[in-house]
Amino acid sequence: MHQRTYGFILFLFLSISPNALRAQLGFCTGNSGDPIFTEDFGAGTTDGPALAPGTTFYNFTTGTPFDGSYTVSSTSNYFNWLSIQDRTPGDTNGKMFIVNASFTAGEFYQREVGGLCENTSYEFSSWLVNLQSPMECEGNSIPINVRFQIWDETDTILLAQGDTGNILARADADWEQYALVFKTEPGQTSVILKMRNNSNGGCGNDLAIDDILFKSCGDMVSVTDTEDETEQTVCADQGAVTTTLTANPDFSIYTTHAYQWQQSTDEENWVDIPGEVNATLTTPPVAQTTYFRAKIAEDVLNVANDLCNVVSDVFAIQVLPVPNAPLSMGDLTICQGDTGTLSTTVEAGYVVRWYDAPVAGNLLLENSTTLATDTPGTYYAEANVMEIACASPTRTPVTLTVTQPPQVTDEDLLFCENTTQTLSAGLDNLSYQWSTGQTTRDITIDQAGTYQVQVTDANGCTAIKTIVLEELAQPEIARILSDGSSIVVHTANRGDFEYSLNGTTYQNSSVFETVEGGRYRIYVRNTANCDAVVQEFYHLVIPKFFTPNGDAVNDIFQPDGLEIFNTIRFSIFDRYGALLKTSSEQTPFWNGTFQGRDMPATDYWYHITADTLQFKGHFSLKR
Repeated sequence: MHQRTYGFILFLFLSISPNALRAQLGFCTGNSGDPIFTEDFGAGTTDGPALAPGTTFYNFTTGTPFDGSYTVSSTSNYFNWLSIQDRTPGDTNGKMFIVNASFTAGEFYQREVGGLCENTSYEFSSWLVNLQSPMECEGNSIPINVRFQIWDETDTILLAQGDTGNILARADADWEQYALVFKTEPGQTSVILKMRNNSNGGCGNDLAIDDILFKSCGDMVSVTDTEDETEQTVCADQGAVTTTLTANPDFSIYTTHAYQWQQSTDEENWVDIPGEVNATLTTPPVAQTTYFRAKIAEDVLNVANDLCNVVSDVFAIQVLPVPNAPLSMGDLTICQGDTGTLSTTVEAGYVVRWYDAPVAGNLLLENSTTLATDTPGTYYAEANVMEIACASPTRTPVTLTVTQPPQVTDEDLLFCENTTQTLSAGLDNLSYQWSTGQTTRDITIDQAGTYQVQVTDANGCTAIKTIVLEELAQPEIARILSDGSSIVVHTANRGDFEYSLNGTTYQNSSVFETVEGGRYRIYVRNTANCDAVVQEFYHLVIPKFFTPNGDAVNDIFQPDGLEIFNTIRFSIFDRYGALLKTSSEQTPFWNGTFQGRDMPATDYWYHITADTLQFKGHFSLKR
């Protein structure tokens, strides 16, 4: 069964010129009005109802939507689709529009959208998600790709169209919002939306849609006061306040502006302020938190029509009640040498300022509910507002007492891998509480880490000793190589290691130079004298070049170290694979000739079989 759900974004985009089509998705760059149309597909545990007749050519089903079918459901648990909840916030058993497309690309949805205002810009938006799992269709799921078209009300003139582009299947797929801005033509109050699938049939292209909105779209309009601020905070002890506000459109959409100012105490329920229809507003006296905004339209006839207008940014006048004094979290006793943190709580929206006196005095710290200090004494906390003066009528005292604690010394200790280490608090006749849960003066540990012991004296004063125990890693030999007459040791881990060929004499370098061929035991240990790791290694010294020129220096190519083997097979080849020399002697060599003729200076290859070991490589003949 091929499962496909066509992408669905209600894409409304009427171009400014009826003969010019623009195709782009995007949100209104200015301010939007309140929603004038909302479609969330309802809620409930049963599928449906079906869309209105004429909306789609697809078949409605109350069960699994097969190819060419759709459903309206609170679940997407069909086939192996992703399990997605509807997108509408606060919905219980909220539904969404789910489509499994047919095999042929083409139109699958249309509806008329009416009640629009002529010559007005709008923002359309919708949320959608690809339901297909990327693990299906052998990883080649057909992506969602939908074309949205806007036709005039006669269904004869294409006003605008645009494609979503490919929306791929993802394991972490979630709802994404898409939007489109369009403008109605003069005399036009309705349009026809059509949706077409751009993809032919196959496995994939499965989609859910939710929360379709229409809003009017206008200028970006900020609201500022005479100080060019976008909000204001005052203290209740100032009494009722007034301020002058100005609406500032950016002229990105509108060329003219008509206004109606509104106010609200909850930012949800707005009421018009009678007679306030200019760009500026002197607010009524405000004694409690109040919000102000302006409804705006290009035409004064449209400003009262919420299908046509937009609303500005909101200007808030926050009236903060005089705060109560902070609540102390208690006086504090600390040990000498420590820093104590005095703590208070304060009502939401207020901050704490710390003073050294109950009245007036010096400001020690502001905008913090805590005060860190090591100086004993009484400190005073006052509740206030960060931006303005709105202080509590009294200050709260908090006292810090300092006593002498036990004196401990932190330690950093090392121990070898696969051994144990004794940790000690270092002080007698105290009570002990280790981070391991043990309560003795000394403990034995076999794992690296940071350990703490809290020691408490008879006066209840405590101190914490921290011991950082680091384990010295045992060397791990990764490989041992012969490099000419040198032996090179490579470790798989890093550390302060030293190396030996006899287990007695060690060196810091991992390279042993000028070593005769033969069998060796390689020792590697940590410099802290931990046990060494040992590995046997057969060292075969292969000359990197030889010079058969008769000067008795490097005249022959002869590996060193084969004498200990029982069976030897020694072969020399040229670059073309021709065999030049073979020998089974215990100490084989080659003098650089073949059939009595000197071979040219170039690279040659050796192949040595020594008992069960094999050595291959190349060397240079130089003349």
